[in-house]
Amino acid sequence: MRKFVTYVIVIPLLLVLMVFSVANRHPVTVSFDLINLADPAITVSLPLYAVIIVVAILGVIAGGVATWFGQRHWRRAARRHEADARDARGQLADLRAAHVALHGEPARLVAPSQGGWYAPAGRDKQSATL
Repeated sequence: MRKFVTYVIVIPLLLVLMVFSVANRHPVTVSFDLINLADPAITVSLPLYAVIIVVAILGVIAGGVATWFGQRHWRRAARRHEADARDARGQLADLRAAHVALHGEPARLVAPSQGGWYAPAGRDKQSATL
């Protein structure tokens, strides 16, 4: 299914880009010299389709970088929660070892009751606890 969707999106997109490239192949002059507009120091003559495609690619990259920087607090929180979970697993292992040392048998966990507040306990199709 994934390959089918990829083909349905990628092949038409490539066809559109090819038609766009053929229709817009006349050269344009690109310059970033703001001081001397009549005779710019550095100019590049490129086909129009190349300029538009390069600008689109740079826009996608800039958007990705902006999103990455915008989500830094979520990544930091995920790292913090992962460290807390590691600490909790270590403490649980220490408590279980202490229980075995005191009582000589591993602690038994009580199975959850099948009747809960909202629905019976169990697992769904993805094996997530209900």
